[in-house]
Amino acid sequence: MLRKIPGARQGMLALFVCNATLMTTAPQLSAAEVQEPYSPYVDSSPQRQVYFGDTHVHTGLSADAGGSGTRLMPEDAYRFARGEEVRSNTGQPVKLKRPYDFFMITDHSDGMGLISDLLEGTPNVMADPSGRSYHEDFNAGGKQAADAMYRLIAQFSQGETPPALLYQPGVPAYRHVWERLVAAAEEFNDPGKFTTFIAYEWTSLVKGNNLHRNVIFRDNADKALEVVPFTMMPPVGSQDPKDLWAWMAAYEEETGGDVTAIPHNGNLSNGMMFPLRDDFEDGKELDAAYAKSRMTWERIYEVTQFKGDGEAHPLLSPDDEFADFETWDYGNLDVSEAKTDAMLPGEYARSGLLRGLQLQQTMGVNPYQFGFEGATDTHTGLSAPSEDNFFSKFTTTEPSPERMSHPGKTNPDLGIEGFSGAMYNAAGVTAVWADENSRTAIFDAMERRETYATTGPRIALRFFGGWNFEASDAQAPDLAQRGYAAGVPMGSEMSRAGDGAPRFLISALRDPMGANLDRVQVVKGWVNADGEAKEKVYNVAWSDDRALDNAGNLPSVGNTVDLSVPSWSNSIGAGELSTVWQDPDFNAAEAAFYYVRVLEIPTPRWTAYDAVRFGVAAPEGVPLITQERAYSSPIWYTP
Repeated sequence: MLRKIPGARQGMLALFVCNATLMTTAPQLSAAEVQEPYSPYVDSSPQRQVYFGDTHVHTGLSADAGGSGTRLMPEDAYRFARGEEVRSNTGQPVKLKRPYDFFMITDHSDGMGLISDLLEGTPNVMADPSGRSYHEDFNAGGKQAADAMYRLIAQFSQGETPPALLYQPGVPAYRHVWERLVAAAEEFNDPGKFTTFIAYEWTSLVKGNNLHRNVIFRDNADKALEVVPFTMMPPVGSQDPKDLWAWMAAYEEETGGDVTAIPHNGNLSNGMMFPLRDDFEDGKELDAAYAKSRMTWERIYEVTQFKGDGEAHPLLSPDDEFADFETWDYGNLDVSEAKTDAMLPGEYARSGLLRGLQLQQTMGVNPYQFGFEGATDTHTGLSAPSEDNFFSKFTTTEPSPERMSHPGKTNPDLGIEGFSGAMYNAAGVTAVWADENSRTAIFDAMERRETYATTGPRIALRFFGGWNFEASDAQAPDLAQRGYAAGVPMGSEMSRAGDGAPRFLISALRDPMGANLDRVQVVKGWVNADGEAKEKVYNVAWSDDRALDNAGNLPSVGNTVDLSVPSWSNSIGAGELSTVWQDPDFNAAEAAFYYVRVLEIPTPRWTAYDAVRFGVAAPEGVPLITQERAYSSPIWYTP
């Protein structure tokens, strides 16, 4: 019998006492019974979570950013990325609609500390005529500063930087900036919520041809501060990626650390990003040592960002109706050399993957076995990849009525029109499938290439390859568990392990704050018995009541964009698309790669939002509608 207790809580206490009694008298299971646990998750391994981040961000500490007006520093960039409101470089309030999971600031390795001294006008800078001129131009702001920034890039690109402005390791200001970048990454790193990485950009340029790499550390400050970044200017640095890889190998050997490099903007390399011969050794044939080094140190490739999308080119993929997307193909980075069609195969991710298969046939190793990721490459400190929140990539083109007509780099002598502000792309974002939101887990996901790129939306994309998937797996609630159990995830290799053609388990879920999905495609590349590179795009899943024609083509999903608002409707498309697809053209003797491309329904481009917000007309030929997309890392089949 319960003792009576006065007060309003008598019933609650009685219930507690009763529950306590029940707890003490609950039956205990026998040893045999607990060997088969009731909980189905006890023995299962985590199926990984998707995390979204930006791997390529510049602040006012980069010369080209600070010179053109960026005053936001690493601390500001981190606060913005984790969801706080900040003031932009032009004084406008700006905030993300949702924070990033992880973030990397990659200020340029060459010239660290230079821009601060130029702006301040330190004695060594003012004693040099070029330094004094840059000091005056950068402090003037506006177009004068932008023109000076282009001039500085051109000098650096051509190896003509005045000695007084050649800030390299050994200059006190250089070390100070590196220490500041490392300290900021450590201060804002909050594992589980917001992960930051120590990083920098190695800015190799060969007469203006872009060979840039972002160098990312898995490590903390204790190891990263044992070195300073590798540069491209001799005698300390080098333009040759092989020398960067040697620096990375030495870092790992000396510190016990871990580091990786991410190339980007092959579309501005004028054919040098994915070479067939060594451009730094008189064009000699690439060998297995080169292939092994590149595959070791460059596991993923930045396939989309503001200076154009780098997946495919319409001249290289004429049968791909979606290949011409945010295409920049006018020349190299500083517009000192025009583009030719012969350069294109060495510039785009799909053709690079195909070249890798061809080189593998002759040397036994594939140098271009890379996964995909995306980034903004913003030079404002503000990573804002959404079309309706586009804060550009340079301060001179932050929101204003004039920015769509803002001129960019041109070269009238070569007839190169270059680009304008309207060509800037809002992309992109990196997605990783990792065990947790931490430096080690995210870095490890990048090294195993379990990553994908999006042009901004947070599409959730799964891609597995195997031999025994069934159609029902695509609708199973434990799709990921089945994918890992019976196959390999994106970024992996498949060897011959089953009968018939390989099967691929694919699932795409729309961004919950974005547009519906139009279709899912598989892009296949292979090399036939004659050594010829081939490619084909398959429509494998799609929305609405549509059907493939005899050639495998799919009708358009339609278009609900209202440019007067602008807005769109999710009355077309699908929230989720999943399938198991089997290659109908499989040849077991041919090496191949497969990757997934997911397309959203049409939505307004940032230029459409600007036209309405500022009441201006877009310049002729400027696109107002886009189709955002995601690209999975490939899965390779090796006979």
